[in-house]
Amino acid sequence: MAGTKKTAAGKTAAKSRSAAKAAPSRLKKPANAWPVALPACVSVAMDENIAVLTLNRPEKRNALSDDLVLGMQAFFSTIPAHVQGVVVHGAGDNFCAGLDLNELKETTTAESFETSVIGQRLNDTVQFCKVPVIAVLHGAVIGGGLELAAATHIRIAEKTAYYALPEGTRGIFLGSGGSVRLPRLIGAATVIDMMLSGRVYEAQEAHELLRLTQYLVEPDEGLAKGIALAKRIARNAPLANFAVIQSIPRIIEQDPQTGLFTEMLMVGVAQGDEEAKRRLRDFLERKADKVRRA
Repeated sequence: MAGTKKTAAGKTAAKSRSAAKAAPSRLKKPANAWPVALPACVSVAMDENIAVLTLNRPEKRNALSDDLVLGMQAFFSTIPAHVQGVVVHGAGDNFCAGLDLNELKETTTAESFETSVIGQRLNDTVQFCKVPVIAVLHGAVIGGGLELAAATHIRIAEKTAYYALPEGTRGIFLGSGGSVRLPRLIGAATVIDMMLSGRVYEAQEAHELLRLTQYLVEPDEGLAKGIALAKRIARNAPLANFAVIQSIPRIIEQDPQTGLFTEMLMVGVAQGDEEAKRRLRDFLERKADKVRRA
């Protein structure tokens, strides 16, 4: 049929876009190797004090193989002191299309438990990472990919992103913490509907109706937005950033009185930091800007 085949020029352009996402020219490989060896399906580049982690299986839509999950676990478990933020994105045209089902088709019950264990451990490590983690979402964000995104602290969606939880149609179940995190983000009824019916949400619909993402940008603008936002956050007092990402997820799980007590403790921790005291003095002495409209 006419219009169904790509021209040679179109194929070349598509390959160029994929290559640009896989290895952005603005990024530099770390001057020193990462503290631990990482598999080829995980690549790391630096932009000043921000680490950009790339899921690097574009030919598989960055589906989560065991190697990819364990590689990300190694990365998030060994972040050096000079890194003050992480931006996660996917090579090629997709963020992550979920679990690599080729690795699941013949698994035993015990092996499926192990797959769930390593997925849950990874996403726990992401959520309670020592620095803020920003996900840049484009193309497919499906199943385990959406579970990974839900564990990050800030989500930026390009308008090409789309979301699905097709577990019901595949005869499987969320296994990497998504059944805990996603209902808290978008509501239990929405998660049940997505899993049972296979409903797909487009980027704008999920952003406006579900509040799944905090930022929505044009195609190919997500990585630059993520890095700029990470750099802005990195200018905060490091202990304040740590307090926010460690305490807020725990406080919302506590009963109100316990949450208030935790909040009181974090006030003392954050305000007792020498960097926080310096910043407060700068504000009172008018060396720091007041909050203004964007």
